[in-house]
Amino acid sequence: MQTILIPIQPELPRLLSASSDDTPWVITATLVAAAVATPIAGRLGDMYGKRRVAMALLLLQAVGAILAALSSTLVPMIIARVLQGMAAGVIPLGISILRDVLPPRKLGSSIALVSATLGVGGALGLPLSAVVAENLDWHVLFWVAAGIALLAFALYAVIVPASTVRNPGRLDVVGIIGLALGLVGVLIAVSRGGQWGWGDARTLAFLISGVVILLAWGVYELRVAEPLVDLRVSARGTVLLTNLASVAMGFALFASNVVFPQLLQLPSVTGIGLGLSLTVAALVLAPSGLAMMAMSPVAGRLERLRGPKPLLVGGAAVIAVSYGAALVFHTEFWQILIVNILLGVGIGLGYAAMPALIMSAVPATETGAANGLNALMRSLGTSVAAAVVGAVLAQSMTEVGGVVGPSEGGFMITLALGLGAAVLCLVLAVFIPRPRNIADAALPADELEDPRPAPTH
Repeated sequence: MQTILIPIQPELPRLLSASSDDTPWVITATLVAAAVATPIAGRLGDMYGKRRVAMALLLLQAVGAILAALSSTLVPMIIARVLQGMAAGVIPLGISILRDVLPPRKLGSSIALVSATLGVGGALGLPLSAVVAENLDWHVLFWVAAGIALLAFALYAVIVPASTVRNPGRLDVVGIIGLALGLVGVLIAVSRGGQWGWGDARTLAFLISGVVILLAWGVYELRVAEPLVDLRVSARGTVLLTNLASVAMGFALFASNVVFPQLLQLPSVTGIGLGLSLTVAALVLAPSGLAMMAMSPVAGRLERLRGPKPLLVGGAAVIAVSYGAALVFHTEFWQILIVNILLGVGIGLGYAAMPALIMSAVPATETGAANGLNALMRSLGTSVAAAVVGAVLAQSMTEVGGVVGPSEGGFMITLALGLGAAVLCLVLAVFIPRPRNIADAALPADELEDPRPAPTH
């Protein structure tokens, strides 16, 4: 859902009969909905059952995809994309379920495998969208997405066991409303500021109101007995530094997602573009996600031997080396292919490490909320990257040979920003306190073997 519309984004004004100023909301709506829903879904999963909440989100995803498949105007499409974005909460819930139901010896490799599917889904979304856009009606994209969501729902119902690990309590309605309003304000300002202008009254109004609401929300969460997000737990060294490193890694990931497709597709007359078709460019980028999947057993083995912290340090180092190489080698498609595969390796290691680090530092009853907050931090990193990279490339626009596009200098600045984000992630990872092994944080073996509640007498 995050990448499925990227290849046809320039065509959205024509496809939806809307202005180019309004169609970016189709992308922004998904981003904001995902950021808001993810930590809330994690808390609801801790309270009412992670499997139950994940299945509800998958149904919302299916409904949103069907609505999008039936839409040809802007407003229904935005509503559909909001519903699709809410399904992002399934990812941290799924990772949290692993801790509740798997034996400790299988936990690290399982987290790595599920984390890697993020990259596989994103990588498959690009060529799928490109092929459909060039050969079929674009609505087919969403019929496929609806089928995948319903299949996932059925597999959850049949295969995934219900967890008995719960954190019962009162639902923090005020906390949900405060977090939602604050995030909406900040993320809309960040994602639309480049288009509106950073000094525009709308940008400032959304940004200032969002920050003020989030500050008030934080004060409230510290005082309430059963908060939506336990900020005291989030302030622990391991959790805090892992979340900050997640912001940096999210930035590094998104910077490449913006630069490489444009480098591959810009006409060669520009002197920087490689002139590939939409489908071929998507196929060049797809192996990155497969590299993430291939790294999952390696990441699991390393996590068992060394713990999750070295995974994050190593992943950030690989990403930094990849961006450094991209600054020099970007003139042939095979160079971008190799660099992007290396980025996939680094992201695979880092994404496997972050949930493991979080779960090593929080109680089992707060796994869903903690993983949801970590996923929010990654989303925040990609949101900031979208705003910053968009502004840099927009400022570097030039015309060469009758083709208007970003200059080589703009691309180099963006790659340098990705390198800086990877180095920042590396530094933060180095200073994360060494956590206990994730297996030590898992449930006792007798609880894992029989998830049914003990009889009462």
